Amino acid sequence: MIKSMTGFSKSEVNENGINVVIEIKSLNAKGLDISTRMPRNLNHKEIDLREILKKNISRGTINININVNRTDDTQYFLFNNQAAKACYDSLNEFRKELKLKDAVKLDHIIHFANSFPAPEAPDEADKEWQIVLKALKNAVINLNKMKTAEGQQISKDITARMKNISTTIDKIEQISANKIPEEREKLRMKIAQLFDSDEIDEHRIQMELVLIADKLDISEECVRMRSHIKFFFEIFKQNEPAGRKLNFLMQEMNREVNTIGSKANDIEISHLVVATKEELERIREQVQNLE
Repeated sequence: MIKSMTGFSKSEVNENGINVVIEIKSLNAKGLDISTRMPRNLNHKEIDLREILKKNISRGTINININVNRTDDTQYFLFNNQAAKACYDSLNEFRKELKLKDAVKLDHIIHFANSFPAPEAPDEADKEWQIVLKALKNAVINLNKMKTAEGQQISKDITARMKNISTTIDKIEQISANKIPEEREKLRMKIAQLFDSDEIDEHRIQMELVLIADKLDISEECVRMRSHIKFFFEIFKQNEPAGRKLNFLMQEMNREVNTIGSKANDIEISHLVVATKEELERIREQVQNLE
């Protein structure tokens, strides 16, 4: 399946007095890089979150932001008594060490309240996580829809360019096939200029022609190019991420075209090779955007 690596989605779920908003942004990357921002009381669920994303996204830089807010009237206030006492003892020891006369007050302890978070109300974290899972499912679905839609647009452009390349390869092969008779005639004329008589060693000419034909023969490269093009379109029909496969295939196609350019001793073929390489480069840039 052809999907772009870039996309954005947002999902919101309100349930049981809990509001969850999730935003996912996906950008290009060689592998899968996940960055998360979520409430501190759900940090222990980060591994589960990453596993869910890995099952649905194969490649890209993924930034996910999860916000959880309570909309009901129920308020929970749980104070971490043990951490507060430890804070008091530490401040007292510090006061004695510095020989300060001022006593440690409640205001001083409250100042450090953020350093010892209160425990969650019973089952509240689990309730929030279940709602987060619902919002996450919707966000991932929406993200993949956007990436698929963009992937289809990229696919249309790539398909058109690849068809142009296929037509160009046919032209190159035809021109190459016509070169052998031309080279034969050129060789005859050169040899005739070297001899006063019309007696020409046909066996020697045939040997020279074999060498020339071997140097100019690009039929194998053209056959491999057609095979690569066929496989290129087959990858488009598969239901798995295609970006990496297409990227490797582009490298192989570039090698074949470079070989054709180096072997073909013809101006017209050289121009067609340049045009083909330009098209391959445009396709390669597009393939870099695919998951």
